[in-house]
Amino acid sequence: MSNDDKISVQMTVRNMKMTPVEDRPREKALAHGLETLSNAELLATLLGSGVPGMSVVELCEQILYDNDNKLYRLARHSVKDLMRYHGVGEVKALNMLAALELGRRMADEEFEQLPSITDSQKAFRYLRNKMASANYERLCIVILDHAKHVINFREISDGGKTATVADIKRIMRTAIEYDADSIILAHNHPSNNPKPSPQDDALTQKVAQAGKLVDIPLIDHIIVTQGECYSYMEHGKL
Repeated sequence: MSNDDKISVQMTVRNMKMTPVEDRPREKALAHGLETLSNAELLATLLGSGVPGMSVVELCEQILYDNDNKLYRLARHSVKDLMRYHGVGEVKALNMLAALELGRRMADEEFEQLPSITDSQKAFRYLRNKMASANYERLCIVILDHAKHVINFREISDGGKTATVADIKRIMRTAIEYDADSIILAHNHPSNNPKPSPQDDALTQKVAQAGKLVDIPLIDHIIVTQGECYSYMEHGKL
């Protein structure tokens, strides 16, 4: 590295240290979220560094200005086109175009309609395909948002043909991890007899009590078989 290059690197590092944290795009994104960044700042997080006399944000502002501040125009360029800008090498140009291509593909996707569970029969239809055919017991939870849309479906444990281990801490930890507004507990009976056992009753009460403590209500416990289900809510046991 020549003396001039060393001086340029030292100046860049010194300027970054002197720049307020809220004006550095990566630090700003970490502190306040990506949605607070301008288009130039978002591009700057991809490039990482500018050139002597021009910050990375200023460089990205110039690139956008040359494209009428339109991302779709920028996306039409090739890697070689972007490499004409001083400080934009092959990797940086590719990073920019890859990010723009991801944005284009996301815009083409259809948002998945989340299933909504508002009663035990809807819960049974949702759970039957996931659980009824297993020849061993599975204990799972359905994680719901405030509108009873399914956020996630997670298995807590599995076991033999007649029982599985129920870890209350893991159930609630999983619900909290996925920011649940409410949960449905579910397990299958490979015997195809949906009648709950005393252990099932005890588990239901423990999970319901734990849910009250963390403000994540248990709205139902469904026992799933191939032909029918048992709903604690429908039987007035929740």
